[in-house]
Amino acid sequence: MNQNRNVYLKMKTLPEARKIVDEAFALSDVLATETVPVPESVGRVLAEPIHAKLSSPHFNAAAMDGLAVKAEITFQANESTPKTLCVGQDAFYVNTGHVMPTDTDAVIMIEQVHVLEEDRIQIDKPVFPWQNVRKVGEDIVATELLFPRNHLITPISVGALLTGGLFSVPVKKKPEILIIPTGSELVDWRTASMDDFKPGQVLETNSFVLGALIESCGGSHTRNDTVIDDLGKIKQVVQNAVNKNDFQMIMILGGSSAGSEDYAKRVVLEIGEVFVHGVTIMPGKPVVIGAVENTPIFGIPGYPVSAIIAFEEFVRPLILNMLGQPDQARETVRVEPTRKIASKLGVEEFLRVKLGQVGKRIVATPLPRGAGSITSITEADGIIRIPNHIEGLKDHESTTAELLRPLPSVRRTIVVVGSHDNTLDILADQIKAHHIHLTLSSSHVGSMGGLMAIKRGVCHLAGSHLLDPEDGSYNLSYVKKILGQMDVKLVNLVFRDQGLMVKRGNPKGIKGIEDLAREDISFINRQAGSGTRILLDYRLNRIGINPAQINGYQHEEFTHMAVAVAVLSGTADTGLGIYAAAAALGLDFIPVVTEQYDLIIPSTHFESQNIQLLLETINTGAFRDRVEALGGYHTQKTGEIIIP
Repeated sequence: MNQNRNVYLKMKTLPEARKIVDEAFALSDVLATETVPVPESVGRVLAEPIHAKLSSPHFNAAAMDGLAVKAEITFQANESTPKTLCVGQDAFYVNTGHVMPTDTDAVIMIEQVHVLEEDRIQIDKPVFPWQNVRKVGEDIVATELLFPRNHLITPISVGALLTGGLFSVPVKKKPEILIIPTGSELVDWRTASMDDFKPGQVLETNSFVLGALIESCGGSHTRNDTVIDDLGKIKQVVQNAVNKNDFQMIMILGGSSAGSEDYAKRVVLEIGEVFVHGVTIMPGKPVVIGAVENTPIFGIPGYPVSAIIAFEEFVRPLILNMLGQPDQARETVRVEPTRKIASKLGVEEFLRVKLGQVGKRIVATPLPRGAGSITSITEADGIIRIPNHIEGLKDHESTTAELLRPLPSVRRTIVVVGSHDNTLDILADQIKAHHIHLTLSSSHVGSMGGLMAIKRGVCHLAGSHLLDPEDGSYNLSYVKKILGQMDVKLVNLVFRDQGLMVKRGNPKGIKGIEDLAREDISFINRQAGSGTRILLDYRLNRIGINPAQINGYQHEEFTHMAVAVAVLSGTADTGLGIYAAAAALGLDFIPVVTEQYDLIIPSTHFESQNIQLLLETINTGAFRDRVEALGGYHTQKTGEIIIP
């Protein structure tokens, strides 16, 4: 065991860690003040209360086109005894916004005036004092409070400030945060060469993500050059920053866990104080919270999702506190998971999910849970927080999800669950190109999983390519067996070529399924219940190969692209998948079968507007052209409806 390895000390729950941060950093008054022109102040926070310098209006102004009069001279006017007024003596023509003439206090609308002669008019209805007049200070009175301190200036605030005679305002300086990326494996994407990108190298992206997040909540950031894994060098950068006293906060990226080269905790311990090392959340556990000479320092985990969650839970609230702003809670909604979800006791899990409304329910489909999967955030519609005292969620068990996009957008999502296919990505893009309000969300759980989702009523449609070994047909027998009397329609999406993916040049000389039993061949499989897995088992049975003879049969991936990546990286020599996935990564392909891939749609959803727009998109030439351009796809029956 490496003696330099850290251990998690002072592990805290999320509420405990937040309380420590609140008590350790009383930072509401640390920011200096600067004065900025009002038009440039949007998004800034007022450092002082702001009082109007000018009334609005600052004169009595006509609110209508008409004639300005002294109201009392019109009181006797009625239809039976109209009142005649002399223009220029009793009444004065005004337009909207004009200064009211001296000794006038009302405006007769031009529509209510009967012109007798050039200088004489007649009215048959009185006006009351200040009718159709904007009095001095009607909107703003000079010296009145326009906005209190800590007000967040909006575009509309600009109008009020300028109208009130304020042309510049004192605002809090933005909290300045220093970001220090660390790690000898990190490569700056601005100078990286993809042609010479070596195994073990990692593009440094977290500093740019976190920098943008800082700016989004009102802060400012400075990015230090990446520092290699060297305790002395990292410590020197931190100490120099503290000595300069230019920063309200420091973030050390990476190096916060318990590895032998994770230096964040050790740096802070040597020159400051560590309050927390490790929080019982997932992702985000390895966060370090401490201070050096009263400057807050955070050790942020290196995995992207962990980094984002650590920022949202600790750094963002602190920035907002400095600015005197509340941390707005996300909108929440009750959801039902599409399947049972296990979770670890003792850890609060931030589960990223896709959401969509199916019938009257909002359903939640879990995304990959790895802390390094940035797409689990980019694709997520919401987050379910699974408390640390339960072991997970049951399917159909209602729970709360925090929304990452507006609820109306969630309600306009077509939920697809089932077999993975690359054409679903094209379909999603084509739909979004022509119907911007509509989103296609697909989750890959295999063909059998898709049918079960249809049965449970947690999706709008499912993708399936299930081969019946008895008659060689696709999907129909499984639909009848699993869905019974449920009324559904099948729509052909594509026919596609399935085969064995191998490295360029086929170095192992693989010729077909029979070679999978060779001792020198390693295989990567698809998950149980997938159409590809069923096809494989069918072919193995026909040629008499026991799955136990195959090296890697038990190793599973959930998409064709994941299988292709495994082959490309050398994790496996071969895997069964579609031609398009092999072609995308430059792999060779050994054809096995051309199979039918259908969309299974319950009739309860088939006539809905969203599904009809989806079908309309499938039947366009643009969609078919893009599909065929991938290679290995055939669209001669694309869009055909099959009724079981």
